[in-house]
Amino acid sequence: MKFFIDTANIAQIKEAKDLGILDGVTTNPSLMAKEGIRGEENILEHYIKICEIVKSDVSAEVISTDYKGIIAEGKKLAALHPNIVVKVPMIRDGVKALKYLSDQGIKTNCTLVFSAGQAILAAKAGATYVSPFLGRIDDSNWDGIQLISQIAQIYGLHGFQTLVLAASVRSSLHIVRCAEVGANVVTCPLDSILGLLKHPLTDIGLEKFLADYNKSQNESQKLKLETK
Repeated sequence: MKFFIDTANIAQIKEAKDLGILDGVTTNPSLMAKEGIRGEENILEHYIKICEIVKSDVSAEVISTDYKGIIAEGKKLAALHPNIVVKVPMIRDGVKALKYLSDQGIKTNCTLVFSAGQAILAAKAGATYVSPFLGRIDDSNWDGIQLISQIAQIYGLHGFQTLVLAASVRSSLHIVRCAEVGANVVTCPLDSILGLLKHPLTDIGLEKFLADYNKSQNESQKLKLETK
């Protein structure tokens, strides 16, 4: 399973890369605004900066909702860098645009997916990735992990090449559950990834190892002094 970081924050992207587990990045207009990046020119430049750091797939989202607008914007984004994946919303014109862009060899990510039916349409249209929003589904008192599992099963049964990219991942447990049910990719904040490092028994074990080492060093030093 691949790990994408869901952010536009350069420092966090570099930290995830340095950790050695980063496979890609997803972004959206909200994440750009959160970093104070506004204006089309600044946003496009920021996408290029991210691509130069990550050197793998970077999802860049269109803001158009009509077919011609999505196509025009998608082409412009794809031309920025070979690693750009055009993020297209799951709407009627979005599905049409997914088909056109995929036929042109442009990688796509179908976003705002909340049902298996939507995921099937995205795969039929040739999307590179499909992004079910499991956290938002949980917020609606449905089971987001169950949806991830359902989509992965359907794709496997029918040989769809579209990758299941679990989005709206909010915790380390979400990541583990996504891995259990067959998600190809998870995208989440850096904190959720770093949370996988944590376990109280690891801390206790390390503390004991260090204490035993320090004790042995002190005893060795004491023995040397006594034998002088």
